[in-house]
Amino acid sequence: MKIGLVGLGRMGAGITERLRRAGHQVVGYDRDPALRDVDSLASLVAALEPQRVLWLMVPAGDPTQAVIDDLAALVAPSDILVDGGNSYYKDSVRRAAALAAQGVHFIDAGTSGGIWGLREGFCIMAGGPRPAFDTIEPMLAALAPPGGYALRNEFGGHPVRESP
Repeated sequence: MKIGLVGLGRMGAGITERLRRAGHQVVGYDRDPALRDVDSLASLVAALEPQRVLWLMVPAGDPTQAVIDDLAALVAPSDILVDGGNSYYKDSVRRAAALAAQGVHFIDAGTSGGIWGLREGFCIMAGGPRPAFDTIEPMLAALAPPGGYALRNEFGGHPVRESP
C-alpha cells in the first residue's frame, strides 16, 4: 500500500519506518525540508494514486485543522484522510461531516506508543466509515502489536472490529 504521511516528527517518523519495514510505500511531508520526501502538500497528493490515503501526525487543534483545510482543496472524492493525532472528538465529528460533503472519507485514529511505537507497535483506536477502515486496515495491522487496534463506529460507539 502507498500512503502519504504529513508530520515526520518523532511519532510520524516511527510510523513511517514501521510501515516501510512492513513493505508499505510512504511518501512523507513535513515543514522541515530535511525530513520530507516532497516539498508541498500538493506534491504529496500528486505522488499518490486514487484512492489516496493521507495520514496526519500533526499537533491537535489549529495545526490539524490547517492541514485538513489545505488537503481538502487538493484531494478527490473517495480519498481517505486519517488523523493520527489525539484530536478532540467533536472536532473529528465536525471534520468528518465537512469532508463527507465532498465525498472524502475521514478516520479519527488516535495513536499512542510514543517513541517506543517503532519497536513495540502503536495502539490505534479508529472511528469512521467501515469501507475506509477496511482500506487502511493493512496499515493498522502493520503499525499495531497483536490486539493493538480497533474500529469504533461513529467516533465512540461499540467496537465493530478489533484486531486479531
